[in-house]
Amino acid sequence: SCYYASCLIDHLCNSSLSQVTQQVIENRTTITMRNPSIIRRLFSTIALLSVIFLQISSFSCRCITTINYSSRLYLAAPQLSEVTEERRKVLPTAGQPRRNEVTKERRKILPPGFIEGPPIETKPNYEDIHGPLGALLDKVFLIVFRSRMAENVGVDSDLPVDDYQGLMELTAAMNARFSDREQVQNIAQNVLRSLFPFWLPRAFTWMFAKPFPEFSAKMNAWATMMAGVWLMGECELNDCEIDGGKIGVKQGVLVKRCRFLEESGCASVCVNSCKIPTQKFFIEDMGLPLTMTPDYETGECQFSFGLSVSPASEFDAKNTPCIGRCPSAGGMRKWHEGGDSTCHMMEEDNNE
Repeated sequence: SCYYASCLIDHLCNSSLSQVTQQVIENRTTITMRNPSIIRRLFSTIALLSVIFLQISSFSCRCITTINYSSRLYLAAPQLSEVTEERRKVLPTAGQPRRNEVTKERRKILPPGFIEGPPIETKPNYEDIHGPLGALLDKVFLIVFRSRMAENVGVDSDLPVDDYQGLMELTAAMNARFSDREQVQNIAQNVLRSLFPFWLPRAFTWMFAKPFPEFSAKMNAWATMMAGVWLMGECELNDCEIDGGKIGVKQGVLVKRCRFLEESGCASVCVNSCKIPTQKFFIEDMGLPLTMTPDYETGECQFSFGLSVSPASEFDAKNTPCIGRCPSAGGMRKWHEGGDSTCHMMEEDNNE
């Protein structure tokens, strides 16, 4: 009897187990939907995928809009890469001296108001020049600076974010978009402001610049040399003239051949997108005098921290002749002013 009882129990258990197994196989959806944790995970996954899809769609739309707007902007502005009739007059022809030969014959073919500029054949390979902090941080500085500039200009280049030429396209767009040189200067100054926390420049003024002007000048010269190579090329600390006719030891930075000037090829871009905005940022925001003295013949630029801006030096910089290989060959000037006198970006009242 015990044997038959155990067989009966065994049969009933196997029968129930097979029924349950069959039900699970035939009706998996029903079993799954009865589990609330699986339902929650399912809906959470669907919601997450929807959010990701919306973000990707929004980002794509912004990129397309920006690129289209940037394209319209460049179409409206002078074509900086276009070789115009004025530009062809500057280019040497067969039998004329090479561009790196600064000779009397070469100067004769340059139109009035143009200078030779640094020879293109001796242009350094800037991609191989890195700051003391290394190539990786130089790339980070470039990406951050370009993103801040794109925010202030309102457009961006479609080149990679770590491509220096993308920054130059932004600079060209900024100068082409705004006809008033003061607008260009203000935007460039705002780009510098956006690189720092809003409270830092003012705090630096009363914590360092006012009580310790010599130390502040040396500290900013050192910081410029450390973090500015990616933008300007090879730099070195040097002694420079400061206020009072004195010599500031290690208060200057010599840029040996400025990459920004080299790539733009335009003296007005240098003055209004770099020189004046940078001077105003240090003077107005950091409370520290700064004079930048570019040499358009050699491509050098001298930073003198602790030297106040003089009207004579500013007049010389703003009224420098155009560089012979300027990509617009005066086209940018005509775009803004419609005249042939002085480059629109640097025209000043002679009474100043």
